[in-house]
Amino acid sequence: MEEISRASGSVALSYGAHSNLCVNQITRNGNKAQKEKYLPKLISGEHVGALAMSEPGAGSDVVSMKLRADKKGDHYVLNGNKFWITNGPDADVLVVYAKTEPEAGPKGITAFLIEKDFKGFSRGPKFDKLGMRGSNTCELIFEDCEVPVENVLGQVNKGVYVLMSGLDLERLVLSGGPLGLMQAALDVTVPYVHERKQFGVPIGEFQLMQGKLADMYTKMNASRAYVYAVGKACDQGNISNKDCAGAILYSAERATEVALDAIQCLGGNGYTNEYPTGRILRDAKLYEIGAGTSEIRRMLIGREFNKQFK
Repeated sequence: MEEISRASGSVALSYGAHSNLCVNQITRNGNKAQKEKYLPKLISGEHVGALAMSEPGAGSDVVSMKLRADKKGDHYVLNGNKFWITNGPDADVLVVYAKTEPEAGPKGITAFLIEKDFKGFSRGPKFDKLGMRGSNTCELIFEDCEVPVENVLGQVNKGVYVLMSGLDLERLVLSGGPLGLMQAALDVTVPYVHERKQFGVPIGEFQLMQGKLADMYTKMNASRAYVYAVGKACDQGNISNKDCAGAILYSAERATEVALDAIQCLGGNGYTNEYPTGRILRDAKLYEIGAGTSEIRRMLIGREFNKQFK
C-alpha cells in the first residue's frame, strides 16, 4: 500500500480494496469450494474484487443496513442498494452484506459472494469525486437479485463476525496509503525548494522553509514508525483494536497536513495541476473519511480505554 500510494493513491486504494477487503475475506471465511472458484482469478489479477458494506443511510452505523436477503428455495433474493463502493464499477466478484433477519439487528446479517453477472444486479454511474479519481466508486443496485445458497460467505446470520473480523486489519493495511502519500509529497517538495531561487538563493535555504521540511519529514516518519510497530504486533498475533484505529487516525491526519505544506512550499505552482501536490492533498483527505472516519476512530479508541474500567 505504501509504495504504490507513493506513485498513485488511486491505484493503491483500488488494490487495497481488492486484496484486503475482498481476497482476504474470502481467504479467511470462504469454504473450500468458494476459494477454489474465486481466488485463482482474483489473485492472478484477471478479476477485480470489491466489498460492499455502506449504504446511503448506513455509513458509520453500518449494521443499520437495509439491503434485504430473503431465502427462496435454493437461493436468496436481494433487494436494496449499497453506496460508496470502491471498485464497484469494475468488480467481477463482490463481498456483500445483507440482512437475512432484519428484526435481529446485527445478529441478522449475512455475507454473500456476488458475481457481476447475477440476475437482478446492476451498478450506477461512477461518482465524480474530489480525490482518488483513478479509483472508481459507484452505487450497487439489487432488484430481485438471485444469489445461490452456496454463495453465503461464512454462516447465515453470522455476517457481522465476518465484517468485524476484517475491520482492524483493514484499518492497518490502509494506513499504508497515507505513508506513501506523505513520501510522494516530500519527493516533490525537497527537490523543488532546492531548485527554485528567490533573492538569489534556493528557497530551501531559508529557515522558514527548512522548518516546513523538518515538520513534514518528522510527521511522515512518526506515522511510519507507528504503523510499522502495529503491523509487526499484528504479524505476531497481537491485534489491538485501538492501535489499528490509532495508526490510520494518526497517519491520515498527518498526510493531509503534509500535503498542505507541500502545496505551500511550491507556492503558486503547488496550486496548479501542473504539479501533483493538489492531487496528493485530495487523495490524502479520503483517508480521514473512508474506512471509518477520524471521529469513529477516536470513538473506538475511547471505548477501548473505557473497557478497562468496567
